Amino acid sequence: MSPLDKLDRESCYRAVKSRDRRFDGVFYTAVRTTGIYCRPSCPARTPALRNVTFHPSAAAAQAAGYRACKRCLPDATPGSPDWDTAADAAGRAMRLIADGVVDREGVPGLAARVGYTPRHLTRILTSELGAGPLALARAKRAQTARVLIETTQLTHADIAFAAGFSSVRQFNDTIREVYATTPTELRGRRHGAPATGTLTMRLAVRTPFAGSALLGFLAVRAVPGVEAAGRGWYARTLALPHGAGTVRLDVPDAPAAGETAFVTARFALDDLRDTAAAVERTRRMLDADCDPVAVADAFAGDPIVGPLVRRHPGLRVPGHVDGNEVAVRAVLGQQVSVAGARTVAARLVRAHGRPLGAQSAQEAAGLTHLFPDPATVAALDPGDLPMPRARGRALVALCAALADGTLALDRGPDRDRVRHALLDIPGIGPWTADYVALRALGHPDVFLPTDVGIRDALTALGRDPRGAARLAEGWRPWRSYAQMHLWQTLVTREGDD
Repeated sequence: MSPLDKLDRESCYRAVKSRDRRFDGVFYTAVRTTGIYCRPSCPARTPALRNVTFHPSAAAAQAAGYRACKRCLPDATPGSPDWDTAADAAGRAMRLIADGVVDREGVPGLAARVGYTPRHLTRILTSELGAGPLALARAKRAQTARVLIETTQLTHADIAFAAGFSSVRQFNDTIREVYATTPTELRGRRHGAPATGTLTMRLAVRTPFAGSALLGFLAVRAVPGVEAAGRGWYARTLALPHGAGTVRLDVPDAPAAGETAFVTARFALDDLRDTAAAVERTRRMLDADCDPVAVADAFAGDPIVGPLVRRHPGLRVPGHVDGNEVAVRAVLGQQVSVAGARTVAARLVRAHGRPLGAQSAQEAAGLTHLFPDPATVAALDPGDLPMPRARGRALVALCAALADGTLALDRGPDRDRVRHALLDIPGIGPWTADYVALRALGHPDVFLPTDVGIRDALTALGRDPRGAARLAEGWRPWRSYAQMHLWQTLVTREGDD
């Protein structure tokens, strides 16, 4: 279902009149008299209802002949929470488009990953989003290019290829058409400098945003060599389509509600063509496109989770930059503590991880290796792994399925099918499959009733943990967020101690 199926014309216009930031990214307002499109919260004078149309995506507005507003920068808003969590074909395709799949593999490659023919997928996206895959990918390239033009010193040629354009001419033509200006005018008086492979960007995040809680979750699970964390920051290595990279995030704790928060991300990339993929995967890790207001409203009257949400508004479900890595680490974490899983993962990285290239290593002190890829782990003898033999066999079988493409964890396949495929692997049970869905697939409605932490949290809250699954039924469709709030109570209690 398209977001505009839920918001009629009058509702959209009321959001525009009130300049409600909650709808930024959910729909776009196009003004016939000016030929521009805006976000709902644009500070400009509200146009008359007769002069506006509403579009479910920036690409749809651009396809209708409108240019992006230079005042509210509608393509700089967080993405639509509807498409971030949607499990249908359009939602899955949108996540892959944002990752740059169309730029790397074309529409046939995108369609194959989602499980449709290119023609049928184009019909679905046009119906749901008002634009086909090529137009959606073009809008994403334009957005990436604008951010790079305005926030980095890269040359325009480097920006063109970093954003996914096939030529500088295509880059120039698109910027002129989308923004009614040239790349030079967008940059103003700034002058480009030779590309170094290092760039700093501000990633928009919906508020409220519990940044310190998200950092705490990542920090306690950080694997030495692959990840590092400190007060207010987190860094990790990135395995990207064209090479390696690193990212360091400086995360604000509690930005003002109702405003857009910005996480500063410093990327060091071996190949600038990986810019879009690196940004999108980092946004997944931050759960940047979550709608925390909608989540909070769903729990408002719940006697268990409601008070927890009010205590930690904007708590996110930490995603991940690599679904394969999540799956491997989930198996490593079976029946052991978080600290134990981290230790085993660090040993695996030291023995089988790929060292970073010179560029990435130079920019990230303390980050030395990429996490081992599935093909490398699949070739290992289960008996040689630092774990019980049965778990080693499960890990090798999992990695064999990931390496040969039998199993894909790139947010493209249907989530239920992925879960069934994981459960078909001997040694992988519901906890592991659901943890992978939670963090790798961005599933908003996952709950782990047998998790030790969940049982401890419910006991501390005066509830019988044996009824965890039944309690969680009342938390649909946001059980993943309830899961995080319950885990967060353990962190809070430890801090009080």
